[in-house]
Amino acid sequence: MSKILFVVTGADHWTLADGTQHPTGFWAEEAVAPYEAFKAAGHEIVAATPGGVVPTVDQASLAPEVNGGQEGADKVAVSLAEISEFLTPLKLEEVDLADYAAVFYPGGHGPMEDLAVDAESGRLLTAALESGKPLGVVCHGPAALLAATKEDGSNAFAGYGLTGFTNAEETQAGFAEKAKWLLQDRLVAAGVDFQEGAAWAPKVVVDRNLITGQNPASAAPLADEIVKKLV
Repeated sequence: MSKILFVVTGADHWTLADGTQHPTGFWAEEAVAPYEAFKAAGHEIVAATPGGVVPTVDQASLAPEVNGGQEGADKVAVSLAEISEFLTPLKLEEVDLADYAAVFYPGGHGPMEDLAVDAESGRLLTAALESGKPLGVVCHGPAALLAATKEDGSNAFAGYGLTGFTNAEETQAGFAEKAKWLLQDRLVAAGVDFQEGAAWAPKVVVDRNLITGQNPASAAPLADEIVKKLV
């Protein structure tokens, strides 16, 4: 079967507009649901982060209220602990796209801090898009697309239909007024065709080899789309 590259934020905080550091990282469900789907389909997972740091999970993503109760929270925590690949990630700058059949970026607020301005990640995303290999990005993961600039200064994803965490969702989550910038606004400014669904409901947009999901609930259906493309 195929190898799938997970590119995960290395940030453990998100700097807000007032300069305070909000503890964050990657969002558990957005890593666990695709990981389990890919493993169930027989694929191998390799993780990579900027600098090869072990990624930090956003503790808020392990709370009962975002996992359908304590039982769901316990299940996510157990599943997350089984992702041994996150303990030994590659350095993002040493990744060779040729080794992988697909690339996946989970979200969490972490990518707003590091991947949004990571040129190495931007080059990988541009190469993955041009390669035709399935490229999945979910929730705040599309912040990484902002660093995918071409030589002429335009964004490699301009004109692509995609989705991501919306202004409405950021507002309801309580961060819109605290953030330096909002993901939806920046993606629209970069020239993408941003497609917004109902807040918190699963929404997946497929445009050529790019598969994006709006929010945590979109991670599992997004993973299913990647699996279908790898058959």
